[in-house]
Amino acid sequence: MKRRDFLKIVPIISTFPIESIAQANFPDKPIKTISPYAAGGGPDVQLRQVSPYLSEALKQTIIVENKVGAGGVLATQFVAQSAPDGYILLLGSNIQLVQKIMKPELSINPLMDFVPISNMYSSPTVMVIAADSPYKKVEDVINAAKASSGTMNYSSGGIGTSAHIAGATFVALNNLKVSHIPLKGSVEIAASLLRGDTQFAFPIAGTGVPLVKGGKLRALAVTSRNRLSQLPDVPTLNEIMKNDLTIQESWFGMWAPVKTPQDRVNVLFQGISKALATPALKTAYEDAGNIITPSQSPQAFAAYMNSENKKWAEIIRLTGISAD
Repeated sequence: MKRRDFLKIVPIISTFPIESIAQANFPDKPIKTISPYAAGGGPDVQLRQVSPYLSEALKQTIIVENKVGAGGVLATQFVAQSAPDGYILLLGSNIQLVQKIMKPELSINPLMDFVPISNMYSSPTVMVIAADSPYKKVEDVINAAKASSGTMNYSSGGIGTSAHIAGATFVALNNLKVSHIPLKGSVEIAASLLRGDTQFAFPIAGTGVPLVKGGKLRALAVTSRNRLSQLPDVPTLNEIMKNDLTIQESWFGMWAPVKTPQDRVNVLFQGISKALATPALKTAYEDAGNIITPSQSPQAFAAYMNSENKKWAEIIRLTGISAD
């Protein structure tokens, strides 16, 4: 072999082992996943459900930490400002996109300050009322709200959450005078309904379906495109209102701080993909009304996030939802 030909391949030979070693050694310590949601709420429960399978796939401990506050902004800022080494991740969703749409002045931009790893699952919201409520169908709530002279309330886990957006859409499309009561987290929605402080709510299915199955709440409709297999007798809101704006499904995926090395992102992506393929996890997610939605690649997840940003911006504009 001529000397100049040998020199051409030296860089290839020398860098390949380095990249392989980098991937082989990662992760070599526990990974922390940050949940912007209150412990016990649907998204938090689903994150904790996937953690053992992700731990097995990555051969490393997965720690779940809750950082609740400012509608998810607190957790988002914390992870965005963390070291981009793949050891601190965020349970990201369309909610963070909505927060930025509603408050452009926020210093954190989900589309710029994170590296998308993979989507994991999606979840519609469920229109629920207390189990002993006199309302039997969606139309009953609409009629009662129109006759209540503005005394009815609906609750959510906070401004800009899926429950808030779904409720605001419902109120706007029906020209209702109903007050929004933002709570500290989705776990408080059921208690608010049972006390009578609020008359209806739209928690995500991961929170709402177990409460419906447990007999505490009654479901009147779902915001998915099709009926949920877990609640086959419950109609979609679109069946009743005939408006595509009522079709709202939130999604949840894993993000890493921007500048996280691509080889580590790839390792995390492979681990998440393997975890989501576990039959037991798939069953647990679907039992709660969720749909497994793994991304084909980190790049595909990034493209999906960009398209979703446009969609939710349109919903926010049409419904007039404000962060104030």
